[in-house]
Amino acid sequence: MTETWDPGGEGVLRLPSGRLVRGRGLARPEPSGPDPTFGLYVLDHEPPDFDWEHRWVEWPDFRLPRDREDSRAAMVELWERAAHERVEVACRGGRGRTGTTLACLAILDGVPSREAVAYVRREYSAKAVENFLQNRFVRRFR
Repeated sequence: MTETWDPGGEGVLRLPSGRLVRGRGLARPEPSGPDPTFGLYVLDHEPPDFDWEHRWVEWPDFRLPRDREDSRAAMVELWERAAHERVEVACRGGRGRTGTTLACLAILDGVPSREAVAYVRREYSAKAVENFLQNRFVRRFR
């Protein structure tokens, strides 16, 4: 079993189940501490190569994922792996697409969809989930 994140670490969201997920922006300096064992990158272009296993979901900035079924499967994989691995989700800025993904993870973890955005804004970043489309995506996430 891999050690998980420091619960008080930079950008680390604790889900109600206790799972920890690091959110970050790839345009910012990499946070200190250990590398993830798995990353989900929600970007409009293929991410750079990392030294850890990762998955890419094509997701244009300020928009929604191009393939919603693939994005849901990727989120489920991230949530499942968070139970026993150090996982992260990242987009360019670490707010909109990352926050939207974190809100969907919160729903998978039992947070009601109508409360998920507020949960992520309170526990991760007040600027998470940037627009109406992303908010609606979270509310409709199942």
